[in-house]
Amino acid sequence: MKMKNNRVLLKRYVSMVIGVFIISIGIALFKESHLGNDPISALNMRIAEIFGIPYGFQNLLCNILFFLIQFIFGRKYIGAGTFVNGILLGYIVSFFYAILLRNFGPAEEHGLIVQIVWAAVAVVVTSLGVSLYQTADLGIAPYDYLSLGLRDKTKKHYFACRMFTDGICALGTFLTGGLVGIGTLISAFGLGPVVHFFDTHVSEKLIGYTPEGEKEEEARDALKG
Repeated sequence: MKMKNNRVLLKRYVSMVIGVFIISIGIALFKESHLGNDPISALNMRIAEIFGIPYGFQNLLCNILFFLIQFIFGRKYIGAGTFVNGILLGYIVSFFYAILLRNFGPAEEHGLIVQIVWAAVAVVVTSLGVSLYQTADLGIAPYDYLSLGLRDKTKKHYFACRMFTDGICALGTFLTGGLVGIGTLISAFGLGPVVHFFDTHVSEKLIGYTPEGEKEEEARDALKG
């Protein structure tokens, strides 16, 4: 039993790290599409543009603010994943975006259909990454806590809470003059459901572990059924 638990714990750590890298690739794909990024990245990029600071640094500042909320209301969600994601994500995104831009050039040069394909792939890739590192349950990024914390408080579905927090960020991006494109809207209304799909059909089975909050949500669904 102890050996099995150790194997599951190792899978959780590996999934958390891989998940962060996959999320970074997904965000870079959003950026490459030039149809708007995922909502929180779009908002952070706009704020970085307004104040003339690097995106990675703005991402770090934003995570510090959200971390204070997480520390007060959701300490159980703080762990290694919180810091790996919160500190490194912005810089990893910049690394992968530079590779994409160097090898493929701006997506708009190839037409709208190609841009939409980039954005659609970005949603799937980002959702898989979010699912892996959240299911690992070793701490989540401060922004991602907002939707999980909202789920715990309201007892609503995770994907509905995720759509709400992403929608707020998309609105904030629009109000500050940032780019809210097709990609941003697809992400705002599509990311939550796709993450939930990967949770149930991929991540939990791959890792062999289900977070407590997900168990409670599944139990509520079973009672309603």
